[in-house]
Amino acid sequence: MGRWTARQRIEALLDPGSFHELDATVVHQCRDFGMADRKIPGDGVITGHGRILGRRVYVFAQDPAVFGGSLSGAHAAKICKIMDHALRNGAPVIGLNDSAGGRIQDGMGALAGYTEIFLRNTLASGVIPQLSAILGPCAGGAAYSPTITDFIAMLDKHSHLFVTGPSVVEAVTGEEVTKEELGGASTHAIHSGVAHFTVPDEPSMVALLRELLSFLPQNNAERPPRQPTSDPPDRLCPRLDTIVPDNPNTPYDMSEVIAAIADEGRFLEVQPRFARNLLIGFVRLDGHSVGVVANQPSAQAGCLDSDSSVKAARFVRFCDAFGVPLLALVDVPGFLPGTLQEASGILRNGAKLLFAFAEATVPRVTVITRKAYGGGYAVMNSKHLRADLNFAWPTAEIAVMGPEGAASIIHRRALAEANDPVARRAELIEAYRETFASPYPAAERGFIDVVLRPRHTRRAVIEALATLEHKRDELPLKKHGNIPL
Repeated sequence: MGRWTARQRIEALLDPGSFHELDATVVHQCRDFGMADRKIPGDGVITGHGRILGRRVYVFAQDPAVFGGSLSGAHAAKICKIMDHALRNGAPVIGLNDSAGGRIQDGMGALAGYTEIFLRNTLASGVIPQLSAILGPCAGGAAYSPTITDFIAMLDKHSHLFVTGPSVVEAVTGEEVTKEELGGASTHAIHSGVAHFTVPDEPSMVALLRELLSFLPQNNAERPPRQPTSDPPDRLCPRLDTIVPDNPNTPYDMSEVIAAIADEGRFLEVQPRFARNLLIGFVRLDGHSVGVVANQPSAQAGCLDSDSSVKAARFVRFCDAFGVPLLALVDVPGFLPGTLQEASGILRNGAKLLFAFAEATVPRVTVITRKAYGGGYAVMNSKHLRADLNFAWPTAEIAVMGPEGAASIIHRRALAEANDPVARRAELIEAYRETFASPYPAAERGFIDVVLRPRHTRRAVIEALATLEHKRDELPLKKHGNIPL
């Protein structure tokens, strides 16, 4: 099938010659169901440590050739040991997951083992980066551990994540479904949002994991590494002067804005196929890692909805946990209205994004490119949520709501009495836009720090982040907040 063995996966992922294996001779302790005579050194998982781009990492790779990669108590103990090492030594942990799930013959040993792993995933969260590569089937407990980690990458057509497989689903519910439909890479990349990345083959998986780690610090006490760049920090971006259309209802591609200001135009997008009305991912600015949260006007006009709010909130919290500065690029008409959104919990989910930005203490910069209306303005890293520096292009429209809706409400009586309501409405909309839908009223109040010529955006953001390099901000003393989960 063109797939690598567990050992080949580790050798491809790590710097050549850097892998040091641990617990190679560990075997399971199960004696029931004939298992006493079936002991294989390593027990279906290879564990150890090595280096990626010269930096220490801990890794485990489940081996589907041994008991289908199923997890026993001994198998789990090996994974827990390297997770403990990673946490004590402040280094990322990478799981190469390919497991049939818990080993039934091991009974409580497997059940306890999974729960021990879940505990360590939780304790390590926000302390060390945790990456999960899904390279085969992962069912039941094998699916929950990756979901607690920071990022999940799935192998297209060959990997599956689900609580229970198709046969159990059919037996319990009568629903006939394939493994791909139930928990394939596309399902989780497009619909559930569980998968952050999908890749076509194993070499692409290795390249992705190595690049992703290059943006991240070793742990929450260190800064992300800086990469050398030949891209001048004061480079102008003339294309940005004309990227926003004259018609405020005409879409454009925000990813072009991101590419224009990023070092070498590189944007590592996270969850690119899920909630496409909002973009998240990593760029470098003058060699420094920066997390980007950006509305996408070419998808649902950039409106925020339940899925995009949760997508952004989790990414903001990750960046804040690991000291990655945040850049918000804003073109948002507001939250998507309607009964479907209200029923999906748009209030609860939108509040997650508000909460995430409000509690973030990393350096935060905002650039409003066009629309910033109502609640969308508020939650997208506004000055009122303690954003550090807020810029706006001259094309920015900052108001309680769009001119069309505002004019209809404010001038309801005048429109009802007008001889030509259509023409009168157009006049009132334009008057509202000239009065409120610009960056200058907000700038007069200090809510916008600089009205910026678009071509200067890269230079301005890099300078802003440089001034914030030693930022210190603290939250009130507490055990933890109660984010609206």
